[in-house]
Amino acid sequence: MTGPSNPSLQPLVDGNSIETPPRIPSPEHRFGTLAVHSGAHHDPSTGAVIAPISLSTTYAQTDVGKPVGLYEYTRSANPNRDNFEEAVAALEHARYALAFSSGSATTATILQSLASGSHVVSVSDVYGGTHRYFTKVASAHGVQVTFTPCIELHVENLIRPNETKLIWIESPSNPTLGLVDIRKVATVAHQHGIKVVVDNTFLSPYIQNPLDHGADIVVHSVTKYINGHSDVLMGVAAFNCDELKERLSFLQNAIGAVPSPFDCWLAHRGLKTLHLRAREATKNATTVAQTLEESPLVISVNYPGLKSHPQREIAIKQHRDGMGGGMLSFRIKGGKEAAERFCRSTRIFTLAESLGGVESLVEVPSSMTHAGIPKEQREAAGVFDDLVRMSCGIEDTEDLKVDVLQALEKSAKPDDAAAITNGA
Repeated sequence: MTGPSNPSLQPLVDGNSIETPPRIPSPEHRFGTLAVHSGAHHDPSTGAVIAPISLSTTYAQTDVGKPVGLYEYTRSANPNRDNFEEAVAALEHARYALAFSSGSATTATILQSLASGSHVVSVSDVYGGTHRYFTKVASAHGVQVTFTPCIELHVENLIRPNETKLIWIESPSNPTLGLVDIRKVATVAHQHGIKVVVDNTFLSPYIQNPLDHGADIVVHSVTKYINGHSDVLMGVAAFNCDELKERLSFLQNAIGAVPSPFDCWLAHRGLKTLHLRAREATKNATTVAQTLEESPLVISVNYPGLKSHPQREIAIKQHRDGMGGGMLSFRIKGGKEAAERFCRSTRIFTLAESLGGVESLVEVPSSMTHAGIPKEQREAAGVFDDLVRMSCGIEDTEDLKVDVLQALEKSAKPDDAAAITNGA
């Protein structure tokens, strides 16, 4: 950061200065303390508790090649981005974090770091944008991806000697909420010198820390839970390896897919309440999942917080306090039409893509977030036309429960709009 060489010297209005203790959160501090204080440096010139937004694109130099402070050009580095990256690294128990302009840009940069001829093994049930990049873009620069519905069982057999460089995991997966035993897959991968990436977007650093379970890189769409207010588009990757830091930092700067200072400032602000939002979202999702599971209008519910989840033991092992997070999905009786009627009928859950905000959202993945995946591939991964995905926000639990029940009732019969469409 720019400013005095000793950040504990805080200038006063009259020109004098006083010594204040350095404010450096320790790894010994718990999550809430780290969330509030990591990367949150007091401004050395004014004492401002909240960092100013540094909008300048360039920084003065005292001589040729000698910047006044740490910064030269905002694409390469920016104070707000540095602060945000420091905070994410602390929460993911990482040495480094790098922010990008979106979650998709994060994925693209990691794949761009692989040489032509590289091979990737990925879980089948991934975010539609990730699937699109893997199948339509990565191959253009010589990277091939193999998908598997059960990576713990198949990873050993899918590894190609001297070709496979990366294992890609979503846990929970999007949108069927399947879980992966990260340690089990990482153990196999590391025996072959292969790195493991875990997309932790659905849970956030509060509920799961993949690096602690053997992953090499953890990625997030910051747009979702980390920012948490549906007003920022951003991604981030966190890791511990010096070599990865050098390679990904180079690409971050060379490709230029970096977030704006204002977005970094907003995301850092949102991150400070992540633990509060994640707990409330989990409480709400648990109630909604239980309500759905009890309904005769529902075929099945996918939620890691339920005892009925087939991989509940993994959630207990990998998630903080066995939490299920704020995301769930369910199959509704009545097919695609019933799924669409349900989404049209909710009053609090907004019909929209995305997730992880303070407001609750609902969507039909087969027609929205995952529409770009061929039907047979979608269904092989469990993404049927009658699947509804829900992102529970931080509204009052009872209100969300009532909303789900009334929408279920309406889903069982055609609504007026559908009747008109069918010529009734």
